[in-house]
Amino acid sequence: MNGAEAVLKALQEEKVRHSFGVTGGSVIPLFDEYFKDNHEIRHIPVRHEQGAAHAADGYARASGKPGVCIATSGPGATNLVTGIMTAFMDSSPMVALGGQVATSLIGNDAFQESDMMGITLPITKHNFQIRSPEKINSTIKNAFKIATTGRPGPVYIDLPKDTLMKEVSAVEKVPLHGYKPNLKGHPLQVKKAAELLLNAERPVLLLGGGVILANAAKEAAELALEFNIPVITTLMGKSAFPETNALSLGMLGMHGRKCANYAISNADVVLAVGCRFNDRITGKLSTFLKDAKLIHIDVDNSEIGKIVPSAIPIVGDAKLVLQDLLLAAKKFSLAKKTTWSEKLKVLAKECDCDLNISSNPADPKRVIFEISKVLKENDIVTTGVGQHQMFAAHFLKRDRPRTFISSGGAGTMGFGFPAAIGARLARPDSEVFNIDGDGSFGMNVQELATCRFENIKVIPVIFNNSYLGMVRQWLELFYEKRYSTVDLGQSTDFSKISEGFGVKGLRVERPSELAEAFQAALKNDETTVIDVAIAPEANITPMFSAGSSVFEMFGPCITENYFKRAL
Repeated sequence: MNGAEAVLKALQEEKVRHSFGVTGGSVIPLFDEYFKDNHEIRHIPVRHEQGAAHAADGYARASGKPGVCIATSGPGATNLVTGIMTAFMDSSPMVALGGQVATSLIGNDAFQESDMMGITLPITKHNFQIRSPEKINSTIKNAFKIATTGRPGPVYIDLPKDTLMKEVSAVEKVPLHGYKPNLKGHPLQVKKAAELLLNAERPVLLLGGGVILANAAKEAAELALEFNIPVITTLMGKSAFPETNALSLGMLGMHGRKCANYAISNADVVLAVGCRFNDRITGKLSTFLKDAKLIHIDVDNSEIGKIVPSAIPIVGDAKLVLQDLLLAAKKFSLAKKTTWSEKLKVLAKECDCDLNISSNPADPKRVIFEISKVLKENDIVTTGVGQHQMFAAHFLKRDRPRTFISSGGAGTMGFGFPAAIGARLARPDSEVFNIDGDGSFGMNVQELATCRFENIKVIPVIFNNSYLGMVRQWLELFYEKRYSTVDLGQSTDFSKISEGFGVKGLRVERPSELAEAFQAALKNDETTVIDVAIAPEANITPMFSAGSSVFEMFGPCITENYFKRAL
């Protein structure tokens, strides 16, 4: 076989069923093999390489299996970079393959040459350049192992064109020196953590994206329910614990719920699992967890102590560590402490806003309200980045892991729609809603053609306010309404654009039209875009400003006086 055949065979051995990408000169040999024999792999030819990377990422987040994207050399490969970086920031398993000029031309500024090894070095777990076809099989195996074990993440493989064309004379092993993730938590640390947690008066369980990545939601829920511990999540941890459960306080941080921020500000012990404590969570570091002891569980030892010092650090896989922690905790015969959790349950109810708001144009909360009425527990919601993302994260309640997919660390506009395409292919029995903004959706609107020609159904719901809404909100609140470069002009009619791509588009001007539009989209067997006119200057609150304390929040919800009175 030649190198291109070897690539497809290696992907097949890794049980890859879908790949996403755009062809080009340097990867013609690879796609020629796809044409001859698809090796049980369905390739989705997207309309832009960024869409390929985000679709692979969405596929990974919905399924737990690594997503695969492919691009040609030069601009094709560099167009993958934003998606690779997005996956890296959120620890999403991905294998990205990029074509490269022939090995004899590397370093000579050849046509469509780019140094993807240098470019991807800081945004991947590892990268490879395969200069010998004999190393293809082993390198791809190593790439999948690295992408999926320990802390997941993207791996990039550079494929020179001549490597794909040469015959494979033998199979050569490529060793992985020094790669051995620590998955099992230290038993003494686990025992100490169990004792500290159960002796706490005001414990809080903080779940990050690592809980979902490790498939540890079941263990996290058992720990919370068994010992009556209130639960808060990060944006990436949303859906790691049932948000309709009374112990759920929702998301913390800059746009979190006041009850969640209050709980972490007044806890005496915080058990954080798979959470990296970025600035949108902590706010002012000098005041964050200043009176609490932190138990920090993470499979990546570099995250522990990097931002917030921990009293008890535990390095290991979240699922395995939580299993051991549960066993250790059950050996203690301590009575459940209910005062703290019961009062927080009351406060959480006070934070539940009325979403059924009648206004014209529609209030974004009303759109969330109508979506919630049609969502099933296994349906998936992806988001773009902006105000719509925070409205969804704050007000949409999800009970099952991997049913809320969003770009957290990178905050990548344009992520939500192609991620929805990947999620739908990963979970074909689930409806996939993409909650997006007009600015964010417009960045990858061309993937409507992918939906049309590949017969992939998703339901984009566009919050159309003719602004870059989140930046506009910041300018309103902190820059005296100096709306610099955020006005998108006259409202874009995405329903008409959708029809141009051959898919159905619905324009919703009034809140009373929302329910009918969602029902029509669900009944349709193809992608239906719902373009919703929303109030131009609606803000997502509560919120705290960058660098302030998590307790310095403003906006509607219960007041600090209510907190003090209740607690």
